[in-house]
Amino acid sequence: MPAKCVMVLGTTSGAGKSWLTTALCRWYARQGLKVAPFKAQNMSNNARVVASHNGLGEVGSAQYFQALAAKAEPDVRMNPLLLKPEADTRSQVVLLGEVNDELTNTPWRDRSEKVWPQIAASLDALRAENDVLVIEGAGSPAEINLMANDIVNLRVARHADATCLLVTDIDRGGAFAHLYGT
Repeated sequence: MPAKCVMVLGTTSGAGKSWLTTALCRWYARQGLKVAPFKAQNMSNNARVVASHNGLGEVGSAQYFQALAAKAEPDVRMNPLLLKPEADTRSQVVLLGEVNDELTNTPWRDRSEKVWPQIAASLDALRAENDVLVIEGAGSPAEINLMANDIVNLRVARHADATCLLVTDIDRGGAFAHLYGT
């Protein structure tokens, strides 16, 4: 039976998704469940080296620490797509732990369909190996300008049949409007 999935979505970037995902990973692990984190796509220059099918690869630091909180071995499938910003309009693309020059040179709106099969396969494999998967979204799922190319929020939630939690940062102005709008 595939893992139950809980997804942490936020009203904005910086709403607390990573922290809540980490806390839930630890909480489920303390319940005696086999847990893994998952974030389909992360944009960060903060990465950690982990095991991959080809030896070593890299994942976003947040997923690395979420794996440790879950008492799981960090794995490139936990963050199959890592975007490492190089300039305002360019990012290095790391797919399943390895730099992918073809995707790096592909316009970002054209990447989603090329990477979705690997994201879905990673998600499905982790679901098959665990009791619970704690999934972190990115930004906000209500960003209508990004929905056509979504591979990290609602598409993942639907694919995983995830129970979703929505978080916001009350210290930011407009938190209740963000919740209502989302």
